[in-house]
Amino acid sequence: MFSCTPADDARPIPHAGCGCCNPQVRSIARRIDREIGRRGFIAGVGASLTSLGFARPAKAQPIPPVAFSNFLLFDGRSSALRGGVRLLVEAGRIKALATGEFSPPDGARTIDCGGRTLMPGLIDAHWHTIFAGLPIPALMTADIGYILLAASAEAERTLMRGFTTVRDLGGPAFSLKQAIDEGLAVGPRIYPSGAMITSSGGHGDLRPLSDLPRGGSPSQTERTGAVSIADGADQMRLRVREQLMQGASQVKLTASGGVSSPRTTLDMVTLTEAEISAAVEAAADRQAYVTVHAYPREAIERAVAAGAQCIEHGHLMDEATAKLIAEKDVWLSTQPFLSQEDAAPLTGQSLRNALRMFEGTKTVYPLAREHRIKTAFGSDLLFSPSLTKRQGVMLTHLQRWYDNAEILRMATGVNGELLALSGPRNPYPGKLGVVEEGALADLLVVDGNPLDDIALMARPETSLVIIMKDGKVYKDARPP
Repeated sequence: MFSCTPADDARPIPHAGCGCCNPQVRSIARRIDREIGRRGFIAGVGASLTSLGFARPAKAQPIPPVAFSNFLLFDGRSSALRGGVRLLVEAGRIKALATGEFSPPDGARTIDCGGRTLMPGLIDAHWHTIFAGLPIPALMTADIGYILLAASAEAERTLMRGFTTVRDLGGPAFSLKQAIDEGLAVGPRIYPSGAMITSSGGHGDLRPLSDLPRGGSPSQTERTGAVSIADGADQMRLRVREQLMQGASQVKLTASGGVSSPRTTLDMVTLTEAEISAAVEAAADRQAYVTVHAYPREAIERAVAAGAQCIEHGHLMDEATAKLIAEKDVWLSTQPFLSQEDAAPLTGQSLRNALRMFEGTKTVYPLAREHRIKTAFGSDLLFSPSLTKRQGVMLTHLQRWYDNAEILRMATGVNGELLALSGPRNPYPGKLGVVEEGALADLLVVDGNPLDDIALMARPETSLVIIMKDGKVYKDARPP
């Protein structure tokens, strides 16, 4: 690709000043060609620029300080709004939160909130950045470039819904996260898991049956980074280390069947305790944690016994399982799915799985409340751009079990505590989900009081007047 040797002549053609005939440069070029073939066009171009000494683009200019005034504060922890405070954002963090008057620094932008509510940006603890906005047929057949472009567009819409941070629970989101962090794309902060790790035949193993029996080469789905298959403890350690090597902030395992995997049933158990323990050990060695997709009691109990720090879903748990989760101080990241209105169109076994999950929603939240389980909010909306619009609607479903203040705390301060489990693997060190001095400056200004009317979160296009992430204002819809 980068060689200056013509196909019909083994001798190099001289190029004045280009350096292509230098043996060292030619060696680098051959290595770049191999890298491009192995990792794909985008990653290969990045490798080539780095190898040949090209500088990265210059960083964006610093964002001026922003001073907020005339607002009622929901801080992500309290049960009531507080007035009479002013807030200063500087260098991406909350510099000051004080009562009375204070003088903003020179050059600061001032924002009069007009008596509206100022609150932390929302956090979705179970999101799939790459898979949320495209139907399964497109994800299975489209070029990866198209998939990433579509995911980038959906990421911007996610931010405009007020979700300034997401915990990505499976998918090749590393490149998009990097692009967002570097200002090349617009979207929420992403806590990536990388490929979700499953077993042969487990949730996420969508290989065509023609790929069986499994050989030594990864399947097409595995090569995309969507899923990684591990059978046995040693393979599990390998797959966990691969995700952490790429920058995962946590590792996601699937220990039971799932709704969108039509060859599984929801009550199926797909990982052994030894396999989960190996994953927990490999993650702990790198000061990360493991979260486990598990619906039925048996899968949850295995995950807890193996040392997993978070359970995803849990809709089929019983009283004894809920008590165990609480006693072991394990997190529950679950979703308020109520009906087919909350899911992409399903048929066959996937529909049967979904119906069972909907029934489980009626019991999982009461059990979580009764046993005071640390419960995070996630939406897990998949495979439909019309569904992703309901991200805020999912919050309103929680009214069946929680008051509005509890709901907002769950989607801000509580979820921020869950993100902190990443410890040294945290890609965004600092407090999220709260409004306090030193916290990261992810803020919303809401036209109304969401403590009185949680439905405001379901109408972000009209309710969210200001959206700030990392100290930068991405939306300001105040009247001129």
